[in-house]
Amino acid sequence: MPAVFVHGVPDTERVWHAVRRHLTRGDVRALSLPGFGCPLPSGFTPTKEGYVDWLLAELGSIDGPIDLVGHDWGALLVMRAVSLRPAIARTWAAGAAPLDPEYEWHDAARMWQTPGVGEQMMAAMTPETMSAALAGAGVPAADALATSSAVDETMKQCILTLYRSAVRVSEEWVGDLARITAPGLILWGDGDAFVAPRFGERMAERTRARLVHWDCGHWWPLERPSEVAAALEEHWRAA
Repeated sequence: MPAVFVHGVPDTERVWHAVRRHLTRGDVRALSLPGFGCPLPSGFTPTKEGYVDWLLAELGSIDGPIDLVGHDWGALLVMRAVSLRPAIARTWAAGAAPLDPEYEWHDAARMWQTPGVGEQMMAAMTPETMSAALAGAGVPAADALATSSAVDETMKQCILTLYRSAVRVSEEWVGDLARITAPGLILWGDGDAFVAPRFGERMAERTRARLVHWDCGHWWPLERPSEVAAALEEHWRAA
């Protein structure tokens, strides 16, 4: 019965390294989104639907039942997966990204979604500037440096394509959340500068999931790893 973790943007599977150290289970697998710290397969288009299809195929190749966990864009993909195929996971947990018609993309996302402006932003996104921005958002310094060092030209292009495919993702995906049947857990940081806590509360209500939140920012897997691990293990035991 594996636990499968899905990272977000602009991260790699490394975002789960601290949480994994605090878990008592050994059957843990952290997936790498194509193009994020790994090669982009030939013919793969890094849109939101492309990543959903990829995730469903990955999960379909794993002997279950699966406990599925996602952060940021990984959270959106997890919720989409359990919406489209409710039986694909025994449990799911997600946070730091909402599917909510009232949510407006944060400033960086809107710039990435704008042709020309997004490319200029990516050109200015050096390891130094990105590391400083992540640290300012609450990411521990060593993790901020490691994360920024993994952002290459392939990842930058994937980010632009993904966000430009997702301008209306909430409108397109929120209606299917009612199809979710597996027990859910919503994880949130009260100081998330990209997604206000009220959207976590609304996600919990909409999906009939339990909400756990901490005094931290957007990157709770790195800011509160022991607490996240404890909340996940309690969630898994209760299922």
